Amino acid sequence: MAAVGDTIPDVEAKVLDADGNPQSVRTGELLGTGRVVLFAVPGAFTPGCSKVHLPGFVAGRDELAAKGVDKVVCTSVNDAWVMDAWGRSAGAGDIVMLADGNGDLAEALDLTLDATGYGLGLRSMRYAAVIQDGTIEALEVDTGEIEASTCSAILEIL
Repeated sequence: MAAVGDTIPDVEAKVLDADGNPQSVRTGELLGTGRVVLFAVPGAFTPGCSKVHLPGFVAGRDELAAKGVDKVVCTSVNDAWVMDAWGRSAGAGDIVMLADGNGDLAEALDLTLDATGYGLGLRSMRYAAVIQDGTIEALEVDTGEIEASTCSAILEIL
């Protein structure tokens, strides 16, 4: 499992561009400069993710910026169209909605979740990381309820 002090892995993921086309991005580049909060959810549009996790970061974006966070990135094992639609429906604005469609980032971080019992296949665990210039400074992984990886929990760490 990823740990404090580790360098963020450099894998390919996708974001949707202004024309609605998926564009490849490298996580090493996207997450490797400045202070970044990366949070991951098991699935876009799922109840806890849509009612608690993403809305907390939407509401707390300005507080995060005030504490020196340059970029907030949300990732899930979903495609770029789903991530974009979810971000728009939640008013995510300047939060980067990063599609880890193949689960490459989750796997590289060793933060995968076997959700086959729910018909979802291999997904990402729910976590939040504070990353400074590509190095993980803090990593909070939820093992049950949505607590450790919420925006308010990350604000307390910062």
